[in-house]
Amino acid sequence: MEDFDRIIKEQVAAFFKAIAHRMTPEDMKRVKAAYRFARKAHKPEKRHSGEPYIIHPIAVARIIGEELQLGANSIMAAFLHDVVENTSYTVEDIRKRFDDDVAFLVRVVTKEKKEHYKMSKQLDNFKQMLDSVQYDIRAILIKLADRLHNMRTLSSLRASKQMKIAGETDYFYAPLANRLGLYDIKTELQNLSFHYRCPQEYAALEEFLKKEETENQKQLESFTNKIRNLLSDKNIPVRLDVKYRTPYSLWFNMKKTGMDFRHQESKRVIWLTFPDNDLLSEKNQCLRIYSLLTDVLKEKPNSIFNYIDSPKENGYQSFHVKLLNKQGRWEDIHISSERMIRKSRLGCAADRTDSNIENWIFKFRSVLQDIADYSQRGGYIQSVVSQFYNDDILVFTPKGHGVMLPQRATALDFAYEIHSSIGEHAQYARVNGKLCSIKTVLRRGDCVEIGVNEKISPKPDWLKHVLTYKAKRSLNSQLRKIKEIPYERCPHCHPLPGDDLTGFQSGDKKIILHKRDCSEAIMLVSQDGDSIVEVNFEKDMEILYPVRVNIKAVDRYHLLRELVDCITEKLKLSINELSTKTVDEIVDCTIDFSIHSAGELQEAISSIYDVEGVDDVRRQDPES
Repeated sequence: MEDFDRIIKEQVAAFFKAIAHRMTPEDMKRVKAAYRFARKAHKPEKRHSGEPYIIHPIAVARIIGEELQLGANSIMAAFLHDVVENTSYTVEDIRKRFDDDVAFLVRVVTKEKKEHYKMSKQLDNFKQMLDSVQYDIRAILIKLADRLHNMRTLSSLRASKQMKIAGETDYFYAPLANRLGLYDIKTELQNLSFHYRCPQEYAALEEFLKKEETENQKQLESFTNKIRNLLSDKNIPVRLDVKYRTPYSLWFNMKKTGMDFRHQESKRVIWLTFPDNDLLSEKNQCLRIYSLLTDVLKEKPNSIFNYIDSPKENGYQSFHVKLLNKQGRWEDIHISSERMIRKSRLGCAADRTDSNIENWIFKFRSVLQDIADYSQRGGYIQSVVSQFYNDDILVFTPKGHGVMLPQRATALDFAYEIHSSIGEHAQYARVNGKLCSIKTVLRRGDCVEIGVNEKISPKPDWLKHVLTYKAKRSLNSQLRKIKEIPYERCPHCHPLPGDDLTGFQSGDKKIILHKRDCSEAIMLVSQDGDSIVEVNFEKDMEILYPVRVNIKAVDRYHLLRELVDCITEKLKLSINELSTKTVDEIVDCTIDFSIHSAGELQEAISSIYDVEGVDDVRRQDPES
């Protein structure tokens, strides 16, 4: 306890020193009083790690005060955020000791205790927090800071609890941070969630990244020095930073592209940051740097993304381009001003003018009010996440009117976004002038025209091809149909013994097994985390599971025979189906066989990789 007391005193002293320069003496006095009150209230409590509980409120206050740079009342509420929930003190006690504003923030971030919940305990708490945004955005920032510190210290909890909290974080809190423009917090939350949901995959990617960084250090230094010299010769001051992507970012991109780590094009980003300068506009400075670099270095065609003129919905701005290094690989270059970097880190907290805060609140209020009645179980949070999750894309009507949609939105989403009647009677789409299905996934910059037919009406399978809350709400009200498919082994992710798994207790008492990176599992965790159960899905030599692998290789004599021998002779596995096609000396081979566990599948993939000429081996859905 003496060590804890020393650590607490050092942390608090450092924190107070860090914020003192932007606080009045009166505010510092109030902040210190809030800390003393919180320490007294939490004195008997311990965290799961055995540490005094006050360490958590201190950490949350530091995130609020140092990382997000919020004011005195927000810092005080951060110190006090668990007092009402964990101790005998009430919101009224907080109001009497401090003021109405601090008490309001504490009340909003305190989970309500009810005998009966409208949706579930988790969903009701999410909705309570989201509703607070209609009045004040600081409460959400405190809740995000609370979640961030909990994720940073999640290792002391049991595995099922880790999965519950990590799943909530990835499904709900990270998208929320993204929508608020808090890029650093969003990235850290996603990565920490991935670390606890899929520890094996996380560790493997972390090892790959370390190896990649070591092996490419000299080549990268040569490339970055060339950039520094090019800009230095023209007296352009920039700060150059190399940031390797997180394991989560790489995993997400691997899922998106279907490529393994070795074939990922973008494993790092080179940031070029120039000082804020009134002599040149930010856009002109970005273009000047871009022009100088591309006079010497080869630019990848169609690789420019101008987020300066068209910022993302969360306010992110930068100028992106890909340049070729000497090893024949494309390097991601992001050109930004110091203001853009600061705004990317602080998001909605960067500019705290009344008009700016009101703009952020308006964005949330318009979404939340529209979906307030869409409260079937899971519907509310699904709708919010559909609207907030990840980056947006900007597409256009034929008249040039911009429409912001979530990534992977379809032409049908676009139709409903324009007007519900257009969505209801959508028959076809023209994307960039080309006739397409209304289920076509849109890309940034597409020009979309919807053809309508009064005889067309919504079909049940449309629900599978929309992302936005407007489209889902309209379709659900029209179809009035909810599908529930009972299963024991998730048909989407096809879990195997040895995978990172989690289990859920269904209404009929069946245990539903999912891989931990399964999107269905993450959704279930966020809606009903109490249904998580410990699972022991071990390999049984009497049970085989069908799998399919796709192999890309350079054609040669006896290649197919060696692939078959690798599976049947070396691994003693039976092949169920095999198809192969050779085009221009490149072999595309698909093999269906059965295995006992994920480890056996990985052994098979590794063995296939060892066959001469094989370049890529990927597991595929056996039902696709």
